Amino acid sequence: PHPQPEKQRMFYRGSGLNLTSGQYTAPVAGYYMFTATLHIARREHQRKGQPCRGNRLRVLICVQSRCQHNSNLETVSHLESSGDLFTISVTGVLYLQAGQYASVFVDNAAGSPLTVQSGSDFSVILLGV
Repeated sequence: PHPQPEKQRMFYRGSGLNLTSGQYTAPVAGYYMFTATLHIARREHQRKGQPCRGNRLRVLICVQSRCQHNSNLETVSHLESSGDLFTISVTGVLYLQAGQYASVFVDNAAGSPLTVQSGSDFSVILLGV
């Protein structure tokens, strides 16, 4: 039996996705199309007069949690100083060996705490072996 998504109206098929760990494990070696769309909320605003520590936000899809070894997809966004909710997406193709996993990482250099909101998604499609 496959784990089922907690919310209704979510599309789910296949055995590679672990909803508890947030990892997709490749059942066979091949090229996979990955897409992640994250809705991110800023939990608190930076106070006026406070130095800006940065406004960069990176979202990565990494193989085997190795985000620095060219085994990843990456997008970078610069957050506006105003606004509470941002959407950031990353998509692309990665080759995975059977048994390797991929997962989504958020690198927050935005200077304020961020929360990934419900409605965010992570999808994987096997393109070919």
